Amino acid sequence: MSRPTAEPRGPFMIKRRTLPYVFGGLGLAICASLAVPGFGLLAADHLDPPGRTDPSVDSTPDRAADIADIFTWHTDTSVVIAMTFSGPQAKDLPANYDRDVIYAIDISNESPATTTEVPIRVRFGNGGGNKWGVKVTGLPGVDGALVGPVETNLSKNGVKVYAGLRDDPFFFDLQGFKETKSTGTLSFNNKRNFFAGQNDTVIVIEIPKDRLDKGVPLNLWGSTYRFNGGAA
Repeated sequence: MSRPTAEPRGPFMIKRRTLPYVFGGLGLAICASLAVPGFGLLAADHLDPPGRTDPSVDSTPDRAADIADIFTWHTDTSVVIAMTFSGPQAKDLPANYDRDVIYAIDISNESPATTTEVPIRVRFGNGGGNKWGVKVTGLPGVDGALVGPVETNLSKNGVKVYAGLRDDPFFFDLQGFKETKSTGTLSFNNKRNFFAGQNDTVIVIEIPKDRLDKGVPLNLWGSTYRFNGGAA
């Protein structure tokens, strides 16, 4: 599947981070950057780009298209990918599903690392009322799309998917960061987490490792696209 076409309205929100792992023949790198094919080393990416997603810049922020982070890890048999978005938000607020946003997770398991061999695309749809569902295409080894309700553990042909509300997994002392920046003195406290008790909406995908392992480093990056609005 090729990337969706749309008129860009601001920079791509494509996250690139490198986390070296090696398991069997598969090296793993998570990617996150604000440019293609730049290789920045970034942390949480909430409210970025500000012109589209930061409420202090835009009074009607595009929260559904705002990627927070991409996490990935592995077991002996599988690779797990989690894309979080639309947060942080108070724990009493609902998940954010938007049928006009495409969530893209691109995986490169061949050289060069910037090519896409596994293009995974995720969309949400509303069957009426609160009956939201999720559709995932491009999953390796899966016949057709994986479709089902949100807030549910879904599986097909050995791949597992979950989409729904979860606690924001990122840890950061925002107060310590601000104090350090203003005073020049390190003021971080590893027991103080700004994201504690706040939620994101998340897409989690678990894929058998042998469907991705080609004996070269594995690179992943994520992006969001809004119909008639371009890339966030």
